Amino acid sequence: MVRNGTGGRRHLIYSPHDPIAMRNTLRREMRRRRRGLRSFQRLLADRALVRHLVNLPAYRRARDLAVYWPADGEVDVRAVAAHAWSTGKHLYLPVIGRGGAMRFARWVQHGELRPNRFGIPEPVQVRQCVPAGRLDLVVMPLVAFDHRGNRLGMGGGYYDRALGGKRRRQLLIGVAFACQQAPSIPAQPWDVPIDLVITERGRIPMRRLRPPGSGGAEQ
Repeated sequence: MVRNGTGGRRHLIYSPHDPIAMRNTLRREMRRRRRGLRSFQRLLADRALVRHLVNLPAYRRARDLAVYWPADGEVDVRAVAAHAWSTGKHLYLPVIGRGGAMRFARWVQHGELRPNRFGIPEPVQVRQCVPAGRLDLVVMPLVAFDHRGNRLGMGGGYYDRALGGKRRRQLLIGVAFACQQAPSIPAQPWDVPIDLVITERGRIPMRRLRPPGSGGAEQ
């Protein structure tokens, strides 16, 4: 990888012959960008992004949806929770079980949370866990994304395993800051592409959009 530039944003040049190395390099760079945002930039971006999200028709239609608890400089979508509760939606948070399997636990208002082994809060009461297939909408954090729906997470593969396999019906929405968009991300066979990305600048439908169900759907 070569960094090329003259004082502005650094442009990353990768070798196309090693997609895993490219993904790892891109992941490190995008995490650096994300953590490097100033507090006021992050606050304004978080607020704008949440506003774009709750105004989506797909969000308004959803009854069961999953969000996440932010870590490592991720977009803070916790304000969505208050909105969802106030409109009668059922909210879920991801929980990591044995063997690294991810399911989604019901998150009720004022419900107790405790940190998992990564230090990320999860609902204490996990008896109301559901698989991803039970959800209408999943909001997931991104480390990087491109215009074709390819995405990078933190590298654990939890969402890919939870969302892969049978044809899914739920809409997958990735959230990220605009600075996390990459020109191209080499896809891997196990990757589950996202349908839509929301940044502080608005929504970005993916070119290989795969809406839930058999027909098209307004988002």
